[in-house]
Amino acid sequence: MKSHEIASRWLSYFEKNGHTVVPSASLISSDPSLLFTVAGMVPFIPYLTAREVAPYSRATSVQKCIRTGDIEEVGKTARHGTFFQMCGNFSFGDYFKADAIRLAWTLLTSDVADGGFGLPAEKLWITVYHEDEEALQIWRDSIGVPADRIQKMGKKDNYWSTGQPGPAGPCSEIFYDRGPEYGVDGGPEADDSRYVEIWNLVFMQYQRGEGTGKDDFEILGELPKKNIDTGLGLERLAMILQGVENMYETDQVRPVLDRAAALSGRTYTSAESPEDPHHTDDVRMRVVADHIRSSLMLIADGVTPSNEGRGYVLRRLIRRAVRAMRLLGVEKACLPDLLPASRDAMKGVYPEVETDFERISRIAYAEEKAFLRTIASGTARLEEAVRESLAEQRPLSGQDAFTLHDTYGFPIDLTLEMAEEAGLAVDADGFRSLMLEQRQRAQADARGKKAGHADLSVFNELLGRGQTVFTGYDELTSEATILAVLDKGQSITSALQGDEIELVLDQTPFYAEAGGQAADVGLITGDGFVVEVLDVQRPVKGLSVHRAVVREGEVGQGVTVTAAVDRQRRHAGEQAHSGTHIIHAALHEILGPEALQRGSFNKAGYLRFDFSWGGGISAAARSEIEEVSNIAIRNNYEVETKIMSLADAKALGATALFGEAYGDTVRVVEMNADFSRELCGGTHVASTSLIGSLTLLGEQSVGSGNRRVEALVGLDAFRHLAAERALVSELSDMLKVPSAQLPERLSATLNKLKAAEKELDRLRKEQLAVAAGSLVDTAVDVDGVRLIAHDAGEIDGADDLRTLVLDLRGRLGSEAAVVAAAGVSQNRPLVLVATNEAARAAGVKAGALVRTAAKILGGGGGGKDDVAQGGGSDATRIPEALSAIRTAVAER
Repeated sequence: MKSHEIASRWLSYFEKNGHTVVPSASLISSDPSLLFTVAGMVPFIPYLTAREVAPYSRATSVQKCIRTGDIEEVGKTARHGTFFQMCGNFSFGDYFKADAIRLAWTLLTSDVADGGFGLPAEKLWITVYHEDEEALQIWRDSIGVPADRIQKMGKKDNYWSTGQPGPAGPCSEIFYDRGPEYGVDGGPEADDSRYVEIWNLVFMQYQRGEGTGKDDFEILGELPKKNIDTGLGLERLAMILQGVENMYETDQVRPVLDRAAALSGRTYTSAESPEDPHHTDDVRMRVVADHIRSSLMLIADGVTPSNEGRGYVLRRLIRRAVRAMRLLGVEKACLPDLLPASRDAMKGVYPEVETDFERISRIAYAEEKAFLRTIASGTARLEEAVRESLAEQRPLSGQDAFTLHDTYGFPIDLTLEMAEEAGLAVDADGFRSLMLEQRQRAQADARGKKAGHADLSVFNELLGRGQTVFTGYDELTSEATILAVLDKGQSITSALQGDEIELVLDQTPFYAEAGGQAADVGLITGDGFVVEVLDVQRPVKGLSVHRAVVREGEVGQGVTVTAAVDRQRRHAGEQAHSGTHIIHAALHEILGPEALQRGSFNKAGYLRFDFSWGGGISAAARSEIEEVSNIAIRNNYEVETKIMSLADAKALGATALFGEAYGDTVRVVEMNADFSRELCGGTHVASTSLIGSLTLLGEQSVGSGNRRVEALVGLDAFRHLAAERALVSELSDMLKVPSAQLPERLSATLNKLKAAEKELDRLRKEQLAVAAGSLVDTAVDVDGVRLIAHDAGEIDGADDLRTLVLDLRGRLGSEAAVVAAAGVSQNRPLVLVATNEAARAAGVKAGALVRTAAKILGGGGGGKDDVAQGGGSDATRIPEALSAIRTAVAER
């Protein structure tokens, strides 16, 4: 049974059983605590946790997911994959355990002809939470599963929670027995390779308390409304139904694996044992197949490679795939062969990977090309580090390996491979230690972000009294009532002058930060008090929380206040937000519809706009974008807002942001209709002429495949242009030419400067040659080696020393000779040593002498036996360093 049929059977079965079919959400999670949609239940979290009321009582979906936490295990086991599809069915206060278990068993064991999956009942094993007698009885007595195929598990394995106070409940899992050839008897508790988990049923019925880990929290009581959340792994079921060894050999993944085998000339053998001689190659091919599919799906959902967040995950997937192909012997670009194979395997379920393949492939191929350049530059740095390590007779340091990995993106596997080829060991423990430190810093950062909104109970309680009514579209001053005064998320009765607090009002004209628009600021005043609003956020959907400082008096709950937005700041912010829409439209007009928005931020007078684009924008194109934007401002287009259904908005061609979650009803902002039409909840000017003017500050890369433009609007744009005009006027006065002739005059001046620098360099070299002639006579004999040790004083740089010592070495002839010169450049000492062949035969090596001198100077250095260079921090010790070189030559 093909994967697409598994998905369609699933949806059809649950639709017939009263479930609403919900399309898969984007891989880009709308939950700010998650980079990706990591489980089938993620889009339903607001309903399962009662933050929002579910629009249906039963739902089903086949959700695409990404997980990379165990990326190192990909290819090594039958079940680890970064992209997977989770089939789920959900009940929001409707049916519970008995029906959830019955629905699952019936679908799995019913004949294929009857719409089921046709799994033999005797092959299925069940696990339940050891205290959940109700579930055990349903499986044993109602379904008829023999008691010896039902196993009890502890809280760590069979109890679900979010990891923090909130809904929780026991799980029941369904496993498939692959047979004795895959492992020992004894059920899931004995062998999870033979017994593969295919379906997890979560019975969300309790409220959990504080605690850490998976099994040390307290159960506070039952939920008033019990939910069902189940998930079946489509790839795992496909593996069983298609009779293959692992998920990589299923119909949606195997074509890429086969293409990787063909490109590399290797044979895939399904090896899973590390003892198998084919195992290493097979793992690499499985990594390629998995990562190429994941990359295809991520790019399709709007992710582009970068050095942070989602983009970093995508970059890592692509680079791991390219690295695996390199280790298989393929050093040329391989994505043009592999990506189309994945497209063809996935397009039956996800047609967008075919219709959008031109964009997807352009991004992926550019990333591979960049990585191949990275490997080339990393190779040069690695070879340099290998030379230094060999000269110093030490392993390649963990710091060198980490720098190659972290700075150059150079995979540690390649470092190990190439170092081994050079006969050099690598300090792998040091590398792993540095990587661990980096991961711990990242984990600490992630924990910090999670803790920022961990306890939402107070906000959920306030939301239960009603949503905050936003009046700011129509007025900037509103009468309101204070519903709550909060201190660090905890409710308090009142606050005094100087206190930093959070206020919740029944209605507010203050715009809460959202959609890239900065929050409003202003004042909230009442009888005897003044509160300054510094920021406004929505910790839960529908509730505006004002972060503020009490400037005068005492403020408390339940009082009537006047909430007034700073009008000037709001207007400047509206100019910027409307300017953002105009920039977006101008980019589409100049660059084309592929310049898709990737993010934006706007505040009073300033905007930045990120968009997908493969390369830099020329000066001519930037000028056109700025001109189109200002023409739209001059044309005074009316800015209209309309409320309509999401379907109607899409039918009109309204632009939406990738990864953004929209409700069934949306707000559409139009400027002259066809010029700009976007889904937007922000505030805007009434007509484009009120923006005043727009000035582009520049554009830059913000990661592979993404660009950013920044601009000023209104009075800020005017001030910027006035400052530039003043600068041009000053330059004109200095150079005594009209402004129109400035480029020509500046070019001529720079050419003269370059010519002067060239002449100075020539004169300096001549002086060095003259000095070299007189320094030859200063050579002294040190136990049969002629030595010149010279303090050159202030120098222009290391090149001066190199020119001097090489000239002197040549003048000293073929007898054993060493030349050491030191000088000071930019307040830092430099030392350079050169030896000739006879000196090296006598045991004098430049690298060793430089390290001796550099140590005294408070630094380090190295190089080859014939020429070496070092430096330090203490220039006063140059005479001592040169003396140490004389001693080292004598004691060789």
